[in-house]
Amino acid sequence: MTDDDKRAAALAAVEEVRPGMLVGLGTGSTAAFAIGRLGELVRGGLDIRAVATSLRSESMARMAGITLLDFAGVESVDLTIDGADEIDGRLFAIKGAGGAMLREKIVAAASRRMIVIADASKRVERIGRAKLPVEVLPFARAFVATRLAGLGAKTAVRAERSDQGNIIIDCLFPEIPDPSALAAALSGLPGVLGHGLFLDEVDCAYIGGGGRVIRLEK
Repeated sequence: MTDDDKRAAALAAVEEVRPGMLVGLGTGSTAAFAIGRLGELVRGGLDIRAVATSLRSESMARMAGITLLDFAGVESVDLTIDGADEIDGRLFAIKGAGGAMLREKIVAAASRRMIVIADASKRVERIGRAKLPVEVLPFARAFVATRLAGLGAKTAVRAERSDQGNIIIDCLFPEIPDPSALAAALSGLPGVLGHGLFLDEVDCAYIGGGGRVIRLEK
């Protein structure tokens, strides 16, 4: 039922898209359902444009017939729809299993509204059990890995790099009692380009599970 739950959450979120909007397209299996649905609506006459948070999502959007803009020339986005690896009742999220968290965060920061879509397995009481990805300049790999371990993380460098050619270090913390403090510590490390803690960006979440969709609003 997981795919059904993902699809239901995606379809509910897409209902917020209005003609003329510039839409941010997230990355991952749940976001893929949103991209597919938007493609159907575009083929049916919906006039929107979009920016993609990854090369994979960009390819899917082009195949679906969605008009894409180069984000390098975009100042703001109306609405972004993206997935999450974990999300709690505060609408704190961990993202980045697909390796696109840096672009996702940039697009989210540019968005007037960001929606997370997920199946019920991704909803948690408090974020912190999922691996937290950190995107790192290759030049700083060993330095940053040591500093991450000093923050209490068990670290593993992914074999694949990000779309930007950077290293991704997955961090598993015993717990994250203060996500804001951890986010500040990560952002303050020279060589860290981005991380998967989304604490201020998410405005709304649609969570699919058991044949229904729950909406959480900040």
